Amino acid sequence: MRIQLDYGKDGLPIDLPDSLHIDVLNLSCPPPLPDATSAVEQSLNHPITSPPLADLAKGRRSACIVISDITRPVPNGVILPPMLRTLEACGIPRDRITILVGTGLHRPNEGDELVEMLGPEIAQRYRIVNHRARERDTHAYLGQTASGAPIWVDKTYLEADLRIATALIEPHLMAGYSGGRKAICPGICGADTIRAFHGFSILSHERATEGVLEGNPVHAFSLEVAKKARVDFILNVTMDEARRVTGVFAGDLEEAHQAGVTSARGQALALVPEPVDLVVTTSAGHPLDLTFYQAVKGMTAALPIVRDGGTILIAARCAEGLGSREFQDLLTHTESADAFFEAAAAPGFFTIDQWQIQELCKVLRRAKVQLYSEGIPEGARGRILVDLVPSVEDGVTQALAEYGPEARIVVIPKGPYVLPRVGEAVSA
Repeated sequence: MRIQLDYGKDGLPIDLPDSLHIDVLNLSCPPPLPDATSAVEQSLNHPITSPPLADLAKGRRSACIVISDITRPVPNGVILPPMLRTLEACGIPRDRITILVGTGLHRPNEGDELVEMLGPEIAQRYRIVNHRARERDTHAYLGQTASGAPIWVDKTYLEADLRIATALIEPHLMAGYSGGRKAICPGICGADTIRAFHGFSILSHERATEGVLEGNPVHAFSLEVAKKARVDFILNVTMDEARRVTGVFAGDLEEAHQAGVTSARGQALALVPEPVDLVVTTSAGHPLDLTFYQAVKGMTAALPIVRDGGTILIAARCAEGLGSREFQDLLTHTESADAFFEAAAAPGFFTIDQWQIQELCKVLRRAKVQLYSEGIPEGARGRILVDLVPSVEDGVTQALAEYGPEARIVVIPKGPYVLPRVGEAVSA
């Protein structure tokens, strides 16, 4: 059986014996929109629980549009031009429109990356600013959340008369689903706010996971901050396996996002009758598998269908290596999942990007993890908590040696874009 996995920019074909018991889980998407640009224009004119964007823009002196960074394949070339045309037609000068890259704590996107993200025309003709979470003087303080966390938000956004957020809606390992409020928190929040948002205790909650909004404290935190910062209008999309737009959801922060979540869940949910021995998965290819940090999302997404003691085998290109310096340092100095949880639970413990190691260790407490990657140096073997394998096929062979030739295997070529579950659907 030959299966094409999403891996890097070009994909990765794997060959597995036909004799194995393999199920392949894919997205169940509606046909792509025949004219995505027209669909965006229609959504701007007829949004969900909101006045049209043109009505909101009239009389405003400036606008800020938050976009995702390069780790999210948002079709900016489709969604931004109609929006920008609308703003300018309503009297907001081009030099008073700012596109703010919601990097969270990721590195900035510049040069050729901006052209890749936005297209050459927008990249050259509009003011584009990268959010920089660690620069306190670029943020304004908006008080505290109900739990006492400080709210610091990018001044570029807060100083705009009209505040707009864009995003892709897909399952998210902590917040249930991406999109909506997440463009603001953590997208354009200061480091202290992100620290609380990704805190050890909040991520330890059983409902801080993929596909869950109700009762999810990460979702609630993000929404509270976004409301405090004020979002006048959102435009979110869903996409199919070929990254073509399947739905456009514009308008009110909560109502439009919820409509998109309902659609995204219908596309992503894939059921198996019982837990399996081995899941072969990915981090959805470029740009989501640029680093090992990002690849953790593919592991957490697969966890709900792996039996206790089973194996997750993930293919992730990791063209930029492990991730940030803080992530690398903590990862390579963590001896085990149990050691991490013991250290992280101690009062005052905090390191940037520790949350992704916490998610990794959640997986490792239940399952083994094998990684195939051309971007992880051989010197990392034995230092990153997961086992490196020379090929996906070799990893499958190793798993079969443990579980036997009758092992139950699931392959998820699109990784975290799919929402695998055992049995019946779980309420979002």
